[in-house]
Amino acid sequence: MLCSVHPLAAALFGGFILMAAAPVAGHAQSAAPEQKPAEQKSPEEQAKEEAQRRSVEEFAEAAKLPGNAGLPECVWSGRRIAMLLWRDDIDTARRHMELYERFGCPTEHLKIAFRCLVRQGNIDSKAQERLSERVHACWVNPDAPPPAPAAAPAKAPAQ
Repeated sequence: MLCSVHPLAAALFGGFILMAAAPVAGHAQSAAPEQKPAEQKSPEEQAKEEAQRRSVEEFAEAAKLPGNAGLPECVWSGRRIAMLLWRDDIDTARRHMELYERFGCPTEHLKIAFRCLVRQGNIDSKAQERLSERVHACWVNPDAPPPAPAAAPAKAPAQ
């Protein structure tokens, strides 16, 4: 009979420990900070969501391209290769090319997208445009004409 008391005592003791721990865990969950309502997002969160939404839209826009050029893996790797080539990082671009070709992506599309990028010339450091935006525009429409040069501001009359 002594042998049957020990497992019973251990089970009761374990039950008491679990019951004692359960209210603490419940209290810890209710003490957690409350979630912010959707309309009270920080500017960083809003910017992050906007970037994510823009990225989804860019991939959806590129998906309309004929052949494999619109596949997400081709769009992602091809745009990065074009940016690396623009920045004169030829060795890294070459390593990425192996991956691009392994996905079955069209090297001809990469070539004409980079040609579009080069035809458009340098990006003005004072302009809002970013390299990634220009690369995407050339990826989606490589036959796009170069942007018209900005008109020079009128000089003030001399007095």
